[in-house]
Amino acid sequence: MLRIGLAQMDIKLGDREANFAAVEEWMKKYWTPSETETAVVLPEMFDVGYVIDEADKYADRDAERAVEFLSGLARRYNVWFAGGSALAWADGAAVNRALVVNPRGEDVAHYDKVHLVPMMDEDKYLRGGSEFCAFDLGGVKCALAICYDLRFCEWFRMGALAGAQLFFISAEWPRPRIGHWRTLLRARAVENMMYIAACNRVGDTPSDSFPGYSAVIDPWGAPLCEAAESPFGAFVEIEPRKAEEARRFIKALEMRRPELYKL
Repeated sequence: MLRIGLAQMDIKLGDREANFAAVEEWMKKYWTPSETETAVVLPEMFDVGYVIDEADKYADRDAERAVEFLSGLARRYNVWFAGGSALAWADGAAVNRALVVNPRGEDVAHYDKVHLVPMMDEDKYLRGGSEFCAFDLGGVKCALAICYDLRFCEWFRMGALAGAQLFFISAEWPRPRIGHWRTLLRARAVENMMYIAACNRVGDTPSDSFPGYSAVIDPWGAPLCEAAESPFGAFVEIEPRKAEEARRFIKALEMRRPELYKL
């Protein structure tokens, strides 16, 4: 059993301290103690928002300030932070980096967004990642994705074939395509028989509007929890073994014919 928290919130552009304060307020408002291992998912770029055209000003070396902030909260509340990306500077370039911090405050994993969004000029200002990220959370194999990654079924299938039972997704998914978001979350869960825990932001910027609809989806495609269009917080328990039960019943992974899947 795992417990997932969805921290759907607004993000102030370029204001790291205000955004950190908002995360702290979210924890104070929604946190309830539990003996169940718990992970909180934050939105994409939760630290400074989409200021990628000013990455030289706002990107944080190796996301150190975001990691330090989340580490303190993780220790205080005995909680994981799994997902929630920051604008980081790494090896001479800006990256969109999702973080994983355990309840001891240790930075145990990170994932640099692989698929960069051409509609938002990510490919102009950021360097794409090149590595898949899987990690263990309370005995459950998990993986990370960020926003536009959701459109790439291969990424999630690769995770399923590696044994991932749960994907954490952080996003700034805009209003015009929110129908795609809601459909694709269910599609990725159903086709891979896995849980999806996805956190999208809310609020407006000068160029975009973000309507939320964060959700936890079970391996059969059923929403266990789904937010609407305002700031939101909730915790939902999941049974990771149900992913394995679904895979044993449907058998879609073992009945694959990869020798035929060639262009």
